[in-house]
Amino acid sequence: MKKEELERQYSPSRWSRRMSADDVIKAHVKALKEGTEQARSVAQTLLNVPYGEGDGEKLDVYIPNINSLDVHLVVYIHGGYWQFLSKEESGFMAVPLVDKGVVVVAVGYDIAPKGNMDLMVSQVRRSIVSVIQQYSHISGLYLCGHSAGAHLAAMVLSTDWSQYSITPQIKGAFLVSGIYDLLPILSTYVNEPLKMTEEVAVRNSPSKLVPQLKLSSSSCQIVVAVAENDSPEFRKQSEEFYKVSTHDVANTDHFSIIEKLVDGEYHLTKVNMQTKPKLLKMIMNVSAFIYHSPCLSKLYEINILY
Repeated sequence: MKKEELERQYSPSRWSRRMSADDVIKAHVKALKEGTEQARSVAQTLLNVPYGEGDGEKLDVYIPNINSLDVHLVVYIHGGYWQFLSKEESGFMAVPLVDKGVVVVAVGYDIAPKGNMDLMVSQVRRSIVSVIQQYSHISGLYLCGHSAGAHLAAMVLSTDWSQYSITPQIKGAFLVSGIYDLLPILSTYVNEPLKMTEEVAVRNSPSKLVPQLKLSSSSCQIVVAVAENDSPEFRKQSEEFYKVSTHDVANTDHFSIIEKLVDGEYHLTKVNMQTKPKLLKMIMNVSAFIYHSPCLSKLYEINILY
């Protein structure tokens, strides 16, 4: 594929049918900021909780107004092509979750050019270890990542935890419009601030680490979602990440697919309820995810349990 077409394929804003490329990014940032402001106004919060010594190694925690020993916790890892956005816009999905008694943790990490890919992967892995250590009483840990955040979440699932003092028992993961093979973006504008070499891209590509994922996350149920109006290359990334089953749901782009996680009123279709009962049980445990179906154009279940 020629560089010009490759850059078009990996420019999500150019594929939105709702508005122009510039406008869809502005609207996306606005939606995330407003959602986060709302979450901070209605939920108890612990902001800028350190999980390491770096300036960017902070967590924002959104806490339900109920006391329970049976606590589920969702860790959200933001997107932005590893060079944009932050945890400051990452609390938008907290409202419907905390209303159901779920703790939400938004992870901060050092985006490029300050942070490189190896550092970002290390940071999100260490953030999970810190969450487990700080919230040892939780009954269920779940991951959610969008775009670059889906890549980082997949890298967490592919971690060899032998070098850490703890092995997280992650029950479920929701990966939204992610990139799982970094090699195609090496020659695109995306890599300019990242400065990845081929070696760096390979060792940080979840698609190359599926055997480790199966070892590390054998008890984790994983959902991979992609938008109807994501580019063919983005859709291919999700389809080829791992052996999956698919179901189509319409009318989303790369940005609205995650923005609509704030919607707590829409239920999954009967088809999904009939075909994915075990997966839905996991999703129901993190309450608000059961309402995300209008955001999805394709939903994949990774069958790593068999």
